[in-house]
Amino acid sequence: MAGLTLRDVRKSYGPVDVIHGVDLDITEGEFVVFVGPSGCGKSTLLRMIAGLEKITGGTVAIGERVVNEVDPAERGVAMVFQTYALYPHMTVEENMSFGLRMNGHPKADIDKRVSEAAAILQLDQLLKRKPAALSGGQRQRVAIGRAIVRNPDVFLFDEPLSNLDAELRVAMRVEISRLHNDMSGATMIYVTHDQTEAMTLADKIVVLRGGYIEQVGAPLELYDDPDNEFVAGFIGSPRMNFLEGEVVGKDKGVTIKLIKQGDAVITLDVGGAELSVGDGCKVGIRPEHLSREAGTMLTLNVDVAEHLGGESYIYAASAAGETLTIETDEGRQARSGADFTIGVPPERAYLFTADGKRVR
Repeated sequence: MAGLTLRDVRKSYGPVDVIHGVDLDITEGEFVVFVGPSGCGKSTLLRMIAGLEKITGGTVAIGERVVNEVDPAERGVAMVFQTYALYPHMTVEENMSFGLRMNGHPKADIDKRVSEAAAILQLDQLLKRKPAALSGGQRQRVAIGRAIVRNPDVFLFDEPLSNLDAELRVAMRVEISRLHNDMSGATMIYVTHDQTEAMTLADKIVVLRGGYIEQVGAPLELYDDPDNEFVAGFIGSPRMNFLEGEVVGKDKGVTIKLIKQGDAVITLDVGGAELSVGDGCKVGIRPEHLSREAGTMLTLNVDVAEHLGGESYIYAASAAGETLTIETDEGRQARSGADFTIGVPPERAYLFTADGKRVR
C-alpha cells in the first residue's frame, strides 16, 4: 500500500478550467472521501489519479513515484465504479480472477487471492453463481473483490453505492468500513455526493466546490468547525440553518439583529474583526442545536411537521418568510399552521460574513 500526493493539479477542457490547482496529501492507510455537489470535480479528480483523465498541469505521485505519464494499468490502483461491470456469462470466481488470468498469473496464486478476497467479502458460498443470481449488494461486493485480488497500492471508489436502494446502501457502507478495517494499511479514496456516506466512512473528508478544495479534515472536525458557509451547510443532515443578520454592536462579542426574525437580537462570543456595525452577516445554527428552553427565542409558524418516532423534524417560517428546520424530541404536538417557539443558543451558533466566510 502507498500514500498519495497531489501538487497544483489542474484540469482544463479547452478554455474551460474544471480543477484549479489542487494540493492534497493522503497518507498510507487513510480512508479519504471526496465529497461535494454534482459538477464540483470530485470524479474528475479521481479519474486523474487513476490515469483515466490526463492532467493539464501539476503532479500526481503514488508513494514516491510521479505517475503523470504512467498507464492506468501500471499505477498500482484498482477502481470500483457506480456500475458493477461484471461479465454476465462468468461466475463470481471467474469475474474476480479475470484480470489476473489475462495477466498470466499462476493458477495457484490466483486461487489463493480469490479465496482470500471472497473470505473478506463473505462471498465464499457464491463463487459458482453468475451475476444474474446475485442481489445488487452481492454484485457490488464482487466488483470490490475484483479490485482486492489485484493487491493495489490505492483503492478508488467512484460512487459505488449510488445504484443501490436505501437499505442496501446502509448495509454496503458497513461492508466497506469493515473492509478497510480488515485490510489494515489499505489506502482508499472514495467519491460521493452523499455527505452521510462521507461522515460515516471517512478518516478524512475533502470538500470540493467548483474545482477548488473548500476544506480538508476529519468528519467531526468539519461538522464542529467549518471554515465557511458552504462547508457548514453541506456537512450535517439536515443542513444548517442560516439567519440573515445585521451587526448592531461590538462591545462584548458581536451583537446581531436577526432582521427576518422580528428583529430578535443575539450576541456571539467571537472576535469579529472583519465585521463593522451596519454590516450584513449570517448566523448559522444546526437543526439539532435549537432549544425549546434557552437562547434567543423565535416565534415561527409551522409549515410541515415530520414525526419519526423518537424525534421530529419541523419546518417552520418567520412572519418575514425566513425558514428554519428544527430537530426536536418535543415536537409531537406540532401541527401545520400552528405557532412554534424555539431558541437559538449563542454558544451553539456560528457567524459568517455576508459572502460566507467564517467569523471566529
